[in-house]
Amino acid sequence: MAETARTPLMQVPDAALETARMKLDSANWAAAKLARMNRASISKIVEAVAVAGHAKARHYAEWAVRETGYGVVEHKVMKNEACSKGIAELYRHEDFVTPRIDSDRKVIELPRPAGVVFALIPVTNPIATLYFKTLLALMTRNAIFISPHPGAKGVCVDAAQTLAAAAKAAGAPDGVIQVMEEPTIPLIESVMADERVDLIVATGGPAVVKAAYRSGNPAYGVGPGNAPVMVDGTGDLRQAAKRIVESKSFDNSILCTNESTVLAFAAIADRLLGELKSAKAHICTPAEVGKVRDLLFRGDGFNTAVIGKDAGWIAREAGFAADGAKILVTPVDLVQPEEKLVREKLCPVLAFARVNGIDEAISAARSMMRRAGKGHSAAVHSSNEHNILAFADAVPALRVAVNAGCSLGAAGFETNLGPSMTIGTGFIGGSSIGDNLTPQHFMQFARIAYNKAAAEVFGKFDGLDPLALPRMTESTQPHLSALPGGLDADDMRRELRKIILEELNAVLAA
Repeated sequence: MAETARTPLMQVPDAALETARMKLDSANWAAAKLARMNRASISKIVEAVAVAGHAKARHYAEWAVRETGYGVVEHKVMKNEACSKGIAELYRHEDFVTPRIDSDRKVIELPRPAGVVFALIPVTNPIATLYFKTLLALMTRNAIFISPHPGAKGVCVDAAQTLAAAAKAAGAPDGVIQVMEEPTIPLIESVMADERVDLIVATGGPAVVKAAYRSGNPAYGVGPGNAPVMVDGTGDLRQAAKRIVESKSFDNSILCTNESTVLAFAAIADRLLGELKSAKAHICTPAEVGKVRDLLFRGDGFNTAVIGKDAGWIAREAGFAADGAKILVTPVDLVQPEEKLVREKLCPVLAFARVNGIDEAISAARSMMRRAGKGHSAAVHSSNEHNILAFADAVPALRVAVNAGCSLGAAGFETNLGPSMTIGTGFIGGSSIGDNLTPQHFMQFARIAYNKAAAEVFGKFDGLDPLALPRMTESTQPHLSALPGGLDADDMRRELRKIILEELNAVLAA
């Protein structure tokens, strides 16, 4: 007789999931405490975390390149510094805590943090993105649970622990910065769907973003880039070429805002190629173009082995020499999705096409973005306002950098857009936001709105602080400072965690 399956008497819990749930509980508690802290206390925490991150900018840049194999150490140092002290300094004088009183409109806006932010970190820009999301969460009084890409988990876990220690030393509640130490897809999906997560911020590939939107929790996700770059010759061609090469080679082109294809007006195309060559671009021959195409694209997919590698390495792998080149320029005849070289390339390979005027430039840009890049970024090098406006109006990009490298221009570090490591692609790109991610996306407002009739007098709210108002009567306020055995609330919480972990280990060892 066949043996029938029996239901086990006791389901053994998943240790990783139980640990994640405990971290979510801790983060929820920390978020509630953080939401009651004043602006001065929050500023102190943000400053301490920014300083701690900045101090290890080079250490983590070297570690990230070593662990992932992507990018350039010096460029990652720059990004890590910009996303630590740079971000803290940028928003130093902005207030995300104090109520806003508009007497003319008779409206009061009370800042409301999201609560617990679950932040997915990409393998391409791990530390800069981790720093960036953590600081935005803290300055808007949110706790953050960091989920690193498995390919960068070592450096991310260490960095998160460094920032958490700095936050706690500056007065933040314990547990305000959490990190998933052993990320797996099933674990990430389980946590994203947990009701204790208040907001998901997903930076990564399309699969990750779609999973975030499927989770049932509020989510911000981003789409892939594929930036066209129009050069019409009305500006300084030498400067344009220099900016394009510096941008496309920055961190070996792993920012999603990097240039994908240059659309050069035919009358100046040869001159532009000459200037690109002077700026240390290698202009590929037709045979070399074929070799690069074959290396970068295998079947219908992109060869991930070339992501973040330098131009010399890519040339050698393709079978030719380009020693000393910062980027490889691959001239193409067609700007259509069928031409694989005009697709997104997270490596220093730049397609180059000739166009006959503004109308053909627009048509080519729209064509190459049909497959990917909608809602993301584009760039223009021009002094012709008509061409700039016509191109920006017709191309499906929500940020167009003018006379700036697209990598840092569209990301807001070389323009006055919001500096960001997460680029929203809006409705057309399948994203819930169309802006560069900024602190405002981590909070909302409760609004007190008086009757607008002139006879209804607006109240006198100046000097009132909702954080200082009594929340409970003395008879209903729990006395957390008088817990058994002389323990305070934090001690009791730590003891409970210890007991739970001991019980869990005992079950798993049985």
